[in-house]
Amino acid sequence: MQALVIAAHGSHLNPDASDPTYAHADTIRETGAFDEVREAFWKEEPHFRDVIRTLESDEVFVVPLFISEGYFTEQVIPRELRLEQWDPNKWASDGTSASQATLEAGDVGKTIHYCGPVGTHDAMTDVIVQRAETATEDPDVGEGFGLAVVGHGTERNENSAKAIEYHTERIRERDRFDEVKALFMDEEPEVDDVTEYFESQDVVVVPLFIADGYHTQEDIPEDMGLTEDYRRGWDVPAAVDGHRIWYTGAVGTEGLMADVLLERAADAGAGIGEAREAVRELAGSPAKAVAESTSRTGTGD
Repeated sequence: MQALVIAAHGSHLNPDASDPTYAHADTIRETGAFDEVREAFWKEEPHFRDVIRTLESDEVFVVPLFISEGYFTEQVIPRELRLEQWDPNKWASDGTSASQATLEAGDVGKTIHYCGPVGTHDAMTDVIVQRAETATEDPDVGEGFGLAVVGHGTERNENSAKAIEYHTERIRERDRFDEVKALFMDEEPEVDDVTEYFESQDVVVVPLFIADGYHTQEDIPEDMGLTEDYRRGWDVPAAVDGHRIWYTGAVGTEGLMADVLLERAADAGAGIGEAREAVRELAGSPAKAVAESTSRTGTGD
């Protein structure tokens, strides 16, 4: 038997923080690829510390639903899972290339495949592009558009910016959008000044965050000038300094994220059959996704 554990941050303050985790877990369950699919959190129940001990499967694939490698993926999750053999060097990563490490949870006799975070997997590039398609309701969006990939940015974790820049460069190499740039909340170039960095009249802004919360639903919309008060919502697109800003909200709410979770597990040796094809079919309705997003945030045309 094989199990998938999706390890996410969760929140005591934002009741919606865990919604994407549960949604993606449900999507993967529908594929039947795993005998068990479980959610686990740092700030909510069920907790990291307990999840492996509740599984019947003897082979477990743990995929962190985090954007970058760092404190949580390299220290907190392995410690709480009690993976005593863990060492960050087992990933042999430069900050964006973590793959997987196979370890034994000796107290329960299970083989644990601890995978790199979803945010640095190559498949995340497709999710960012899909997010732009969802926001514009245009599967061919690109020509005449700029794309901004937005991250938090922080001096405490240089890998945070690396993940943003990595996917930005991959999208730029596709020559699909007229302009592609990485912007940040807490370092230069800042998302507050988004219109200064683009010549394109239409700019899609995709925040590389797992869940919608304080930053994506309050800080960024107000900082970009989409609205003076986030509680009143904003238009999509919104007119700002002669540009149309198509703000998407957190990339982690995109249905195609379930595909990245599957990709991580498959890279670690999980047998998933045709689950990826099923997930891509389930996630392939931009109109439905944007309707759900605008209903949740109170924004719309």
